[in-house]
Amino acid sequence: MPAAVNWHDRAAALAFDGRILINGQRRSSASGESFDKHSPIDGRLLGAVARGGAADVDDAVASARAAFDDGRWAGKPPAVRKRLMLRWADKILAAKDELALLETLDMGKPIQYSLAVDVPSAARCIAWYAEAVDKVYDEIAPTGSNALALIVREPMGVVGAIVPWNYPMIMAAWKLGPAIAAGNSVVLKPSEKSPYTAMRLAELAVEAGIPPGVFNVVPGYGHEAGEALALHMDVDAIGFTGSTRTGRRMLEYSGRSNLKRVYNELGGKSAFVVFDDFADLGRAARTVAGSMFFNQGESCNAPSRILVHGSIADEFTALLAAETPKYPPGDPLEPGTELGALVDETQLRTVLGYIQAGRDEGAQLVVGGRQVRQDSGGFYVEPTVFAGVANGMKIAREEIFGPVTAVIPFADEAEAIRLANNSSYGLQASVWSDNINRAHRVARALRAGTVHVNQYDEDDITVPFGGYKQSGNGRDKSLHAFDKYTELKTTWVRIDKA
Repeated sequence: MPAAVNWHDRAAALAFDGRILINGQRRSSASGESFDKHSPIDGRLLGAVARGGAADVDDAVASARAAFDDGRWAGKPPAVRKRLMLRWADKILAAKDELALLETLDMGKPIQYSLAVDVPSAARCIAWYAEAVDKVYDEIAPTGSNALALIVREPMGVVGAIVPWNYPMIMAAWKLGPAIAAGNSVVLKPSEKSPYTAMRLAELAVEAGIPPGVFNVVPGYGHEAGEALALHMDVDAIGFTGSTRTGRRMLEYSGRSNLKRVYNELGGKSAFVVFDDFADLGRAARTVAGSMFFNQGESCNAPSRILVHGSIADEFTALLAAETPKYPPGDPLEPGTELGALVDETQLRTVLGYIQAGRDEGAQLVVGGRQVRQDSGGFYVEPTVFAGVANGMKIAREEIFGPVTAVIPFADEAEAIRLANNSSYGLQASVWSDNINRAHRVARALRAGTVHVNQYDEDDITVPFGGYKQSGNGRDKSLHAFDKYTELKTTWVRIDKA
């Protein structure tokens, strides 16, 4: 049996390169400025990250545009793009330990999940779009006999991708996979809170043979590098994942610049609806805990509103409270840790503020609610459950992005649907019922991009991810993602009679 990996020793030996990557080359920011990146695990300094600005975005976009215009990538046959992207996916898997450690140190998630979820998911996404790109056919319209109308997909050109800090590799791969497979060039702006894996992914792409300039990375702050990318007149589309507040800005930036396409995948406040005809409440409670506390609750699809029939609300709350201690905050570098550190002190204060708001508004704090492990130098909060929550309370309305969930009782099916839909968000939902008619009926009534039935978080690259309402208009994953990063062109050919 191989010896267990000591991730603390690996972390001490890891090199951090925070420089920009443009046209396949590392470089400092044009201004020479950088910012220090500390780990939320214990406050250790990871390194200096280039503070990209408008000049760096200009260079990256120019590099991407040149790569697109000269056809070094878009001009390659789909089968060639597939082969090089599959090589890229293999290199991601080969670098699994390094990438997982970078991810964990950067944003605080447990190493076991960086290894088992984040790296393999990113690699599978790249490989899946590689395999798909030479299997997507164009169309011939059913015109009359005197015409031939060809409908073809063409790459848009230069795509800007702006991704969040909670799943840095996975969210980047969801943009990169379809955009690059389709023949576009990309400029990626990772979150300043978790930038390191983005630069490494780009290096691996170049090593795999993807031409320089096709994938560029400019780290920096959202109001500097992100804004410059979204306002850039030579960027054809923006794929954005983040907060609804910033998503609104993306749309404004499009209007102020070149009306570039904007695809927003935004926040959520997902409803987890449990009816009294579902027999295995223990399984439902275990599923809530596993989904809600995964990634420290820093997931846009986390089941943070648990709607439970009033007759079983107390029983379900007790079952959930019994599950919660199985997720004690711990050192993310220890292999058995289930719940890691929040990404930074700002997020810690935000989560604690919501917990206090729940108390102030009269919700019952059942379990958790405290900051812990202060002596570590990191940012940790206990998994927290509130009961007796009204749907109008702040903790039921606003996205917390931490390990905090709320149990909301309902009286009947109609009220369950009304409460679940009474949210500005519509990302995901779940229905738990042993009545197949009710399960289908309620699933159809819920206004959400994904509705799970008697499970939560089961997922695959083959199905789209995105939401209704203020959860955005973007759909990542599946073949539908190609719709975001391609233009439809019709070529109408007249056929004269003999």
